[in-house]
Order: sequence, then structure tokens, then C-alpha cells
Amino acid sequence: MSLNSWLRCLVMVLPLVFMFSGCEKEKPRFQCRDDLGCVVLAPGEPLKIGVLQALSGKVANLGREQVRGFELALKDRDGEILGRKVAIQTEDTECSPEGGANAVLKIIADPQHIAVFGTTCSGAAAVASKAVSAAGLVMISGNNSAPFLTSVGGKPAPDYHEGYFRTAPNEENAGKAAATYAYNYLKVKKAAVINDGDIYTRGLTQGFCAAFEALGGEIVLDTSVNKGDNEMAPVLTAVLNADAGLLFFPLFQPEGYHILFQARKMTGFKDVVLMSDGALIDRSFLEAAGEQARGMYFVGPASPSGPRVAQLEEKYIAAYEATPSVLYYLSAYDAAGLLFSAIETAAIEDNGNLVIGRRALRRAMYAMENVQGVTGLLNCDGFGDCARPVFNVLQLEDVDAGLDGLKSNVKFSFSPEKKE
Repeated sequence: MSLNSWLRCLVMVLPLVFMFSGCEKEKPRFQCRDDLGCVVLAPGEPLKIGVLQALSGKVANLGREQVRGFELALKDRDGEILGRKVAIQTEDTECSPEGGANAVLKIIADPQHIAVFGTTCSGAAAVASKAVSAAGLVMISGNNSAPFLTSVGGKPAPDYHEGYFRTAPNEENAGKAAATYAYNYLKVKKAAVINDGDIYTRGLTQGFCAAFEALGGEIVLDTSVNKGDNEMAPVLTAVLNADAGLLFFPLFQPEGYHILFQARKMTGFKDVVLMSDGALIDRSFLEAAGEQARGMYFVGPASPSGPRVAQLEEKYIAAYEATPSVLYYLSAYDAAGLLFSAIETAAIEDNGNLVIGRRALRRAMYAMENVQGVTGLLNCDGFGDCARPVFNVLQLEDVDAGLDGLKSNVKFSFSPEKKE
């Protein structure tokens, strides 16, 4: 080939070379258009989830069961979500508003946290959920049940905050269940209630009072004790002086135990019905109370059953070499499962990064419908309530049968859909 011919070929080929082998255009960088912001995880970075539970104090066993339910749900995914390891930051709320405030600040201080799992106690949740909501995160609990956290009478409750969810049923209906059974079945016309001042126990006693009075009953005493009180004679004397036929005291330990033990010592309580709630449907309480608790009534969420419950209990025993002390690890397992599924729905891949929009995650949670959980079908409404509220009134008749005997001795079942 002559030099001129070679040059002509070169002139023709060079544009094609530059067209196909020139500098590639850089892919556009991801731009977050989520109004609450995005969490962007580089390749290999773990997903960060904060865990807020009561890990010390009198309800530490409840917090422990919540953590274990979360762990079992994560273990079912081999410890990963979307192929990413999960980094957990666990903080102790001590079952108090102050503890909840201190714990949540440690979580939201890290902007890479995607969500919060917790809390154990409703008082801590009221503070924590406000901070979590303001930070744009999602929070879900398997144990909180105070009506004030979501809705009362179909309207936003005082401590409702967007982005808060729970799989424990709204105990607005627990108070209704207790009142309905007391008035319609026990034929009680006068009742007294005692709370301990926090939003959980106040929510239950307010729900009881409203339902009992709507049925035609009379609330002759509505009072409270302080957390840590152990001398209950004055308040119990007030119950007797008010001529109450039933005392509803949805208290935790040890206050609940002190009420029961001291009431049994007072002859006037021989004909007064004693009723508490799910906080005392607990193996440790029943063992401590023994014969003192015989005949006592309890109102609590209906116990789930079936093959999935049995299978999860087997996994629990294998993992922790112990039987569950309460059933709330089941609702914790479901809460964690909903959160993990929502993360999988909301996340997108971008150039090897994992991107989770905070608003997108909230929308994925609110869109959860007919999800089959171990506790039943889960549907998250606009207030964050995801569990169908069904409450049972139980009576302890066989002390030796313990917790299992109590849970199986159902005297009455109540749900909002059910006509009484």
C-alpha cells in the first residue's frame, strides 16, 4: 500500500476509533429525591438498626424477650437483609421516659441508622417515637400497647407520631374487654381502678372506665399509686370505702404483686373481684403469688397458636436453652419481620450502593397488608397499628397449672368487630 493510500485509510478510521474508544461518559451520580432523605450504603457496608429495650430493672425479662424475637427473625434470614449484614446498636431504656430519651439520642446521632426496633415500655416509646419521627426514621415495637401511642376511638392519640408502628394490639380494646366481662358476665355494677401514672396503665384504666360507664356501670374510684410504692393499705381501704365490687389494676411488678398480696390480707376484699392485665400474665408473677392469685382475673391479648407458633418455640428453646417466660417474643418476631420486608421493598441498587429512602421505607410499612405473621394476619393502618385486636379474659383457677393453665382458661374473648 502506498503512503498516500495508508494516510487516506487512517483519516477514515480515526473518527471511528475516537467514537468507540474515547472516554466513556461517567454515570450520573445518584440524587436522593426522598423528602426525608436517604441512607446510602457503599458496597459491603452493613445495614444499621437501633434496638431500644428495657434491659435492666423490673421488666428486663420483657425487654429480653423482645430482643430474642428480633434475633430469631434475623436468624431466619441468615443474619442478612438484601445480602448485607445487619449492625445492631442496642440501648437500654430502663422502661422510663428519661431512659427512652437518652437511648434514642444515641441511635439518631448516627444518620446511617435506618430504623429503630423498640421499645419495651410505652412510656419510653412516647418520648422515643417523637424523636424518631422528627429524624425521619421508622420505629416498630412488638411490645408497646398503650392506646395513647397510636389511636383512640379512631382518631390520632396524644402521643401519635408518623413513622411509629407496632404489632402488639392496641390496648384500648383491653379495657373494653375487661369492662364488658365485668358488667355483662360478672354482673358488677360498681368498679374501682388503679393505675401507676404512666401512659400504659392510664390508657387501660381510662378505656375500662369509658366502656364500663357506657354499659351502665359506675366507677366509684379512679386513682393511682406511684411506681416503687409498696404500702398499698391506704388505696385498698379507699376501694373498700367506695363499695367497689371489682378492682381493675393493670400494674407491673412489684406494685401489682403488692396490691394482690395486701388485698388478700384484708377481710373486706373477700367479695371483691380482682382483675389485672397482660403485664402480670407472667411466669415469675404467678410463681411469686402462688395461692394468693387463685381466682384472680387477667385481660390480655389472645394467645396465638398453631404450627408456626410451635415451630418458633422450638427455635427459641434451641437458641436459648430455655422456654419463653412470656409470649411477647412472638409479636417481636413479627415486628422484626415486617421491618425487614419493608426495607427489602424500599431499597434500590445504584452503582453497587444500596439506597433506602426514609419516606419510601415509611410508605412500605404503611402499605403492609395481609402479611401472614406468626401471630396472625398483619395489616398496618394509618396510625401504625398492625395487629388485629383480640383480647381474652382469663381466670387463674388451677395454680399448679401455672402460666400454661392460665392462658388456656379463657372465660371471654373480645374484639371490636364482635357484637356483644
